[in-house]
Amino acid sequence: MNSSTAVRTARRRTLRVAAAALTAAAALALTACSGSDAAGAKSASHSDTAKAAVKFSGASSSAGLPGSDAQVSAGAKADAKTGATGKQSGSAHAANGGRAASPVRTQRLADGISKAEIYQLGEQHYRAKIVARGSVLATMETKGHDDGLDANDMFVTLTLDGQVHSWMGGGRQGPGTFKLAGGWTAKVTKLGELRYRAQIIGHDGVAATLETNQHDVGLDANGISIVLSSGGVISAHE
Repeated sequence: MNSSTAVRTARRRTLRVAAAALTAAAALALTACSGSDAAGAKSASHSDTAKAAVKFSGASSSAGLPGSDAQVSAGAKADAKTGATGKQSGSAHAANGGRAASPVRTQRLADGISKAEIYQLGEQHYRAKIVARGSVLATMETKGHDDGLDANDMFVTLTLDGQVHSWMGGGRQGPGTFKLAGGWTAKVTKLGELRYRAQIIGHDGVAATLETNQHDVGLDANGISIVLSSGGVISAHE
């Protein structure tokens, strides 16, 4: 091999080595770049996942925190529902409790001005409203016994069967013993302030006792209506 041939062969080997080196370097660069991109993509994906997890976790935590929007909203809905129910229940209750039943009858009283509106509340349970010029002046009610009222010298009784009797005058001021209509005698004694007792005496002794306790009382004694006021005035009417 002459010297020129040897030189050309050496150059070709050098070029091949250089080309191989360049190829290897390019491959390494591509590999490194690819690895970097993958790592970046993986990192970005992990970051997005982490953000999503934080967002989800935050929403979940917020829903359970006192004062959070989610809880306030749920509470507001619950309150609104409860409030609506309460309002409805309250309205129903007001309607039932506030709306008075119609009176079974209305009766003019002895003074010619007042009237009694009589309501039946139950078995032997009646209420009478004494009304004049659109205003309720007094209320009477039977609760296991007759009731009575002295309304400025007009006397009214309400019996267990819902009967109303009224008359004007005839009152006697106790204490004392007084003859009453129907052959009855009343022995009135004072027990204290606005407290009087009247023993209703017949042929066989004491048949009934009336006693006030800051409230007028009344009695139907075999068709004789008797009222004893808290001021000790007694009156009877047949």
